[in-house]
Formats: sequence, structure tokens, C-alpha cells
Amino acid sequence: MKLGSFVPSYLLPGQDAKHGDQIRRFAVKAEELGFDSLFITDHLLTASRFYRVSWTEPMLTLSHVAAVTSRVKLGTSVLVLPTRQPVVLAKEIATLQHLSGGRFVYGVGTGWYPPEFESTGSTRQQRGARTDEVLEASMQLLKAGHVSFDGAYYRWSDITVEPLSHVPPVWVAGGAQYAHAASPDQPEMSAKVLDRICRWDGWIARPTAAPPQIKDDLALIDAELARLGTTRAEKKFTVAHENFCWLSEKVSREDAVAEQKRYMMGVVSDERPWDYIEAVYLTGTIDDVQRRIQERIDAGIEEMFIHTMTADTHQLELFSKHILEPFAKVRAKAAR
Repeated sequence: MKLGSFVPSYLLPGQDAKHGDQIRRFAVKAEELGFDSLFITDHLLTASRFYRVSWTEPMLTLSHVAAVTSRVKLGTSVLVLPTRQPVVLAKEIATLQHLSGGRFVYGVGTGWYPPEFESTGSTRQQRGARTDEVLEASMQLLKAGHVSFDGAYYRWSDITVEPLSHVPPVWVAGGAQYAHAASPDQPEMSAKVLDRICRWDGWIARPTAAPPQIKDDLALIDAELARLGTTRAEKKFTVAHENFCWLSEKVSREDAVAEQKRYMMGVVSDERPWDYIEAVYLTGTIDDVQRRIQERIDAGIEEMFIHTMTADTHQLELFSKHILEPFAKVRAKAAR
């Protein structure tokens, strides 16, 4: 398993003045420690239903991160495509690829927050169709010049977006998740999402997906790829997963969870009750967290990127000590 971290792009109260410096230090530290990637989330508007925080704009923030790093992949998990204009987005991606040396991973999803769709001229009911159209249109522009496009929502004739350089891999998010009244989407993998995943280069399992659900969804993906006459290996298809974690070195589970609750509930709203958070996120002692990560590896996860709850680089050091290094040793031993 390759391990990445999320860029701490959320706006915590009282942190505005030093947030830019925090992001820079965090990104540099992650690369120094050997993390494979830095991912970022996307919310155009403050989504107070599930979160106590808002976020900086992901493409601009990744450009900021690109300037202080040289090796780590830079990804979105995920860009909410129905809120994006494909020509503008293609220009942003092309620029980031040019400036970063081709390190961008284009992680995409439909989103779930109705005001984001409505404020950008869309509706929640259109989100799937708009996701497919924005993705197809932006990728055509990233692959070649003199592109014409005639879609339901966007159309143009003979345009070129430059600089044309590295075409990014596309990883599509979605699938089954832990069933709960607080969830805005259905708990299962839909046929349309499955089709979208299998047309591109990778899958990002939901943070709210339990290992058995990840395993079942991956079986659906393999079956659909087989129907299309290919395999994950032939497509060089990546299986990824994001999750939330605050690592605590406290020995007792009760003490570790108390610490985690304090930090996690600073980001996540009360709409997500603690029993829900414990069911889907990485909580408990170090041994608990390692076991839960191993369960996700056993289900088929190849790359994982973890949200920290603050920009504290000490959490990155703990991730390195208790996740990155131990699982790298397991991988090296298995390869011998």
C-alpha cells in the first residue's frame, strides 16, 4: 500500500493568518517523510451539514503545494465536477501539470451538497450527467489541440487549451457506504457510478465504506471490466481509499478515543454521531488503527490517503512512524 496525506486545507477558527505557512510546512514535511501523495478535498461552499469548517480552493492550493515540493503526487479527492466549467478546469489542470512536472491525479466525483449545484447553474438531479460531460470534455482538451465538443451542457468548436503536457490519470470516487440516516446518498454502488469508474484509470472508495463493502464493490468492478474485455492489471487501474484519522499514542483505547473525539469533532459536525464516526473512520489505539488499515488492504486497497484534523506536522510524524514505516516493511518482506 502507498500512503498519502490530505493537505490541511480546512479553515479552522483563528488560523487564517498563518494558514498559508501551515500548508507549506505540512507539504514539505510530508515529502521529507516519504509520503507518496498529497490529496485535497473540494467544497465550493461551506457545507455545514456535515462539517464545522470550510476549505480553500483545491486547484489553487495544490499549485501552492507544488511550489514547495518536487516528488509527491498531487491529487483531488475529489473535485466536484458538476460545479466546474470544463474549459476553465482544463486550463487549471494543464497549468498545474506544467508547473508540477506532471504530478496531478484527477480524482473526481459528483458531489452531494445541493447549494453547490444550484449556485453554479445546475441541479442535484443533473449531477451524474454533468459529471460525465465535464470529465469527457476536460480530458479531450488535455489530450489534444483543436478540439470541438457538442454536449448537452457545453459546446465549442476548434479550441486549444495549453500548455499541453502530461495527461493526468482519472480516479473516480463512489460506491457503497455504511448505511446511516445522516448519509446524503444511497449506500450501494449504482450502475451509473460503476460504469463511470470502469471507463477511467482508478477508483477511490468512499471514506464511509467498510472493508466488506470495498471488497464487494471491487468484485463488481472486476466483473464489469471483464465484460468490457480487460482487467485492472491491463488498464493499470488503481484502487484507492481516503479516510480520516487522528493518531494517538495513548495506551488505553478509552484515552485514545477521547483524544480523537476532541480533534475529529473540531472538523466533523454533530450530524455525524460518534458511533457513525467510529464505524467508518480510523479510530482507537495504534494497534486498532493498524488493524483497520490492514483490513482495507486485505479488501484490495492499494493507495490510501488520510485526512489529518489539523496542520500539526507531529501528526505526519506519527503517521510515518506507525503507518508508513511498518506497512512499508511488510510490503518489502512480502516482495522478497
